[in-house]
Order: sequence, then structure tokens, then C-alpha cells
Amino acid sequence: MMLPPIPAPLRAPLDRAIEVNKMVLDLVRQSPPWKSIFRNAYPNTDENRALVMFNSFFLHIMPVKVKQNTLKWTYTFGLGLMTFYLFLLLFITGIILMFLYVPAAERAYQDMQRLGTSVAYGQLLRNSHRWAAHLMVLFVFLHMCRVFYTGGYKPPRDFNWVVGVLLLVLTLLLSFSGYILTWDQLAASAITVGANIGGASPFLGGIVKAFILGADEPGPATLIRVYAFHVILLPTAVFIMAGVHFWRIRKDGGLSAPATARKARHVLVPSARGGFTVKEVPPVSPEAQVPPSPEEVRR
Repeated sequence: MMLPPIPAPLRAPLDRAIEVNKMVLDLVRQSPPWKSIFRNAYPNTDENRALVMFNSFFLHIMPVKVKQNTLKWTYTFGLGLMTFYLFLLLFITGIILMFLYVPAAERAYQDMQRLGTSVAYGQLLRNSHRWAAHLMVLFVFLHMCRVFYTGGYKPPRDFNWVVGVLLLVLTLLLSFSGYILTWDQLAASAITVGANIGGASPFLGGIVKAFILGADEPGPATLIRVYAFHVILLPTAVFIMAGVHFWRIRKDGGLSAPATARKARHVLVPSARGGFTVKEVPPVSPEAQVPPSPEEVRR
């Protein structure tokens, strides 16, 4: 659908308004406050795009360039981003729940019941927090399966794989500690089993069990410890490790490319004295033939 032409009487005022708007924008962009906030020019070149990313607090952990073949939905399925979005949902709903929950042994279970009976949208809030926690555990596992399947754990991304494993452990600890905060019979049984597992640790079993329970058996001290872990220590650790995880993705050159787009660096070639030697080769295109493996050479 084409727009009708601008009438002649309105054309001159419109052009004047566009010109004035451009002058005002230029004055704003040349002002010291604007230059203090936005230190780089419009990102219309590769250099300006890189400078915008490097000088931004929120964007510096993201890569300046990404591989085109990693943008396919079927390569990553967005599992990492969905995991992070679920964590943000847990963070927001968790802050709201902190205003409606008291970590006291005589009140914790009543507060949980009150969410479903006396608080407006309390059941929705609790269920959103609960199901986001379940889905986060699932998506972290699926994300690690995807990384393993696509070879994203191999050097130079092996350190980031270890960070991802630590994030999985922190996610499981968050889920377990949140399960305890209901402080019902199931929570008491769960913390007892968890403390006994920690108590079975070699050499430090008694110390670990006492650290988890805060006493000889589950009680008010146990609930306070679990609450502190769930709302302070573990979320802080997840935020720090997630920041390191995203930063390492940029430092490692973005997401790992599919196998057909990876660049070969070293290959095994037959040696004149027998056996095989390592030879460095220049990068090859995906269409180039990959050097034969030692098993193919033997055959």
C-alpha cells in the first residue's frame, strides 16, 4: 500500500521540521553529557561496533562478531539463553517471596500455606518460582548435552566447560535448598538424607554434617542456614560464574562452530622413520578435504 503524496503546502514546513530536528540531534550528540555517556560514534563500521561493545558495561561480555552458522536455531536451540532467562525469573519472583516468607521453624510452613489462601496471586507467584526452578535444572542439563554433542567442550573452551559444570552443581544446590524452605515433612526428610550423605564424606564427614544442620538434628538453625544459602550465597555465586561463563564465550571466539566449519590446526601424517608425526597446517575451508586419520592411512 503506497502512501499518498504530501500536499505542496505541507511539504515546506515538513522539510523545515526535519531540518530543525536534525540540528537539535546534532547539538545533543555534540554536548559534553552525551559524549560522556556515549563515547563512540554510531556503530556503522567494524571499528565503531567493536568500540561500542568494549566500552559498554552490559555489552562487553558479548562477542563483537559471531559465526553465521552458529545463528541457526537448530544448532543451539537457545538453551543457554533460556536457562539464563529462567534464572532471572527465579531472581525476581524470589525477591517478592522474601517479603512473604519468614525463615522461622514455627512460621515457615504456615507462610507457604498462606500464599495459596490469603495472598493475592500468591499461588501463581509460588508456582512460577517452583516451575522455573524445575525447568532451569532441565535446561542446564540439555544445554550441557548440546555443548557435548557439538564438541564445545574441547580446547580452547575446556575451561568454560568446567565453569558450566560448576553452574550445574550450583543449580542443583539452589533447587535442593529451595525444596527445604517449605519446612514440611518432606523437607525434613530431605535435609536429613542430605546431611547423612555429607556426613559420609571421608575425613570431614562430621564437620560437613554439622555445617549443614547447625546442630545435632534438623531444627531452626538448619532452616536459617539453608535460607542464607538459598537467598544470598548461591545466587551470588551463580551471578559471578554466569558472568565468567559469558565472558569466556567472547574470549574463546564466540560459540563453537559446527564440525564442518571448524579450522584444522594439527594433523597426524606418516613419518619417514615409521609411525606418525604432528604437522601444523593452515586453516581450511569447510569444503576442503580433511586429512586422513591414522586408521585410514594404515588401511
